Amino acid sequence: MGEVRNPIKKSSIAKKEKIIKTCFELMCDKGYHNVTCIDIAKEAGVSTGIIYQYFNDKRDIFIEGVKDYANNIMFPMINILDNEVIDKNNIKDILTRMIDSFINTHKLKKEAHEELMAMSYLDNDIASIFNDNEMLMTEKISKILVNSGFDSTNIEEKVHISIGIIDNYCHEVVYHKHKDLNYDIMKEKVINIINNTSVKKVIVSSAGDDLKGFKKMMYSIFSTDVTKATKKIKQVFLKAFQNREVMSYKKFIAKGSSYYEDYTASRKAEDTAVILYSGGTSGSPKGIMLSNLSFNALAYQAHYMCDPAKAGDSILSIMPIFHGFGLGVCIHTCLHIGMMCILVPIFKGKNLGKLIRKTKPNFMVGVPTLFEALCNNKKLKDNDFSSINCIVSGGDIMNEEQIERYNDMFKKYGSKAKIRVGYGLTEACAATCLSPTLVHREKGIGVPFPDTIYKIVKIGTIKEVEKMEDGEICICGPTVMQGYLNDDKETESVLKKHKDGQTWLHTGDIGCMDEDGFIYFKSRLKRLIVSSGYNIYPSYIEGIINKHEYVSNCTVIGVPDKYRGQIAKAFVVLKKEVKLNEGVEEEIKEIQWIYYSLL
Repeated sequence: MGEVRNPIKKSSIAKKEKIIKTCFELMCDKGYHNVTCIDIAKEAGVSTGIIYQYFNDKRDIFIEGVKDYANNIMFPMINILDNEVIDKNNIKDILTRMIDSFINTHKLKKEAHEELMAMSYLDNDIASIFNDNEMLMTEKISKILVNSGFDSTNIEEKVHISIGIIDNYCHEVVYHKHKDLNYDIMKEKVINIINNTSVKKVIVSSAGDDLKGFKKMMYSIFSTDVTKATKKIKQVFLKAFQNREVMSYKKFIAKGSSYYEDYTASRKAEDTAVILYSGGTSGSPKGIMLSNLSFNALAYQAHYMCDPAKAGDSILSIMPIFHGFGLGVCIHTCLHIGMMCILVPIFKGKNLGKLIRKTKPNFMVGVPTLFEALCNNKKLKDNDFSSINCIVSGGDIMNEEQIERYNDMFKKYGSKAKIRVGYGLTEACAATCLSPTLVHREKGIGVPFPDTIYKIVKIGTIKEVEKMEDGEICICGPTVMQGYLNDDKETESVLKKHKDGQTWLHTGDIGCMDEDGFIYFKSRLKRLIVSSGYNIYPSYIEGIINKHEYVSNCTVIGVPDKYRGQIAKAFVVLKKEVKLNEGVEEEIKEIQWIYYSLL
């Protein structure tokens, strides 16, 4: 940040303040990069020469505007803390007034806040302004709480978290109408559950049921609207279930103390254990029925493939549990081994490094977007990944440049592990194939799990193709689903008996197998582009384009063409610092021909 010069005369001070105010408003309205010093001078009614008397560039002006803005948000709250005698009897009232002040400021400067939050991720000086104010508030509130009789253990950390809760709450109220959100969305979900399931008993819970001490006090500040919504939801249940059993979470827990009946569940291997919803092989949502055998077989298979895994180890369970990968691999398999699952209910890329440093997991499982978010995080300076000894990626393919970049990042922060690429689909408990610990083959997705058999068949048939010949990937093994819920036609289209008498899952994915049994994924069958008789794999083109220094990400689709039948069309997102012009556009277009030259 450059040196800002302070005038002495009142008229000059007024001009400087007007420049700062004008700059801040323009940049919040139009965006930082869309405003120049000429625009600021014109709007403020001064010459550009006057601007450069006080500031080196537009960034210096903007930083001064950010300081004023931060003060306007934070100082009212800090003044409340300085001027009130606070004890346990009135602390809730004081904090409520602070929140009201925060919300009102958000409303007044709605556009400014959105722009600044985005800028704070890119500019350390802007981030530090907000961080300094936040730390000042943390210190003041912590002292007040300790003086009021609260336990001083980790008090600043607890307060810091609470300020984050307040900020998120205020943001939801102002920008997303939080007060209307809870009930309206939940009501639809409740009615859908009632109409489409055989649920007999309902337990209604609140986020504050198990909170204690300081956390419970903070939650109570926001609980009014949540309580109202919970009561409304309970009423919906009561009406829909016609007075069948609906109870609160507290009542449910209390009943446990007086429950003495013996209860034994009799379950068989072939019984359905879980129904997970997925797009299936055709894209429409389907209920995928997975048996007890499927999930337990996956646990044994995955444990064998991840040789370092042992009881007492921990895994960062980021994947959602409604996802086959998250439930099957990150929860069930790990609990089967005796590992600890570190649950992450809400994933935020910017906090991932801190989370790893704090929890020290031994295993990390994720998708390419997760690793990309971690790699792009500029706040990883002090991170320690040395505890991580196994890293698995699934859900989507990664090109070699991505794998190398992610491996370098983990190595930089102390991990000796290399990313192992896996493959699977929900119809087979999400994981069926994984790269060995010490072997990675370019564009390969590994070797099959134990007791899982792969074959590659000619598309539209059950005839097996030659080695390294492209075809549809088929899977046979204990983790294959029982079928789609209430959809026999779709089940029959993907579960087919072959000449060997075994039932094979036709995945709808195109790939090949080499002489060593190593599997290579090419594309989803429905993504295959046939142009002039050639098979074009969009993922390959995407991989080539994504390697370009200007490109952040891209996707490729097939579009109709009178002459070729179909042609590939790429949608490209440039990196933030790259401006689109004819030269950039032509350069990116040219690299696509690299792929066609290899056909």
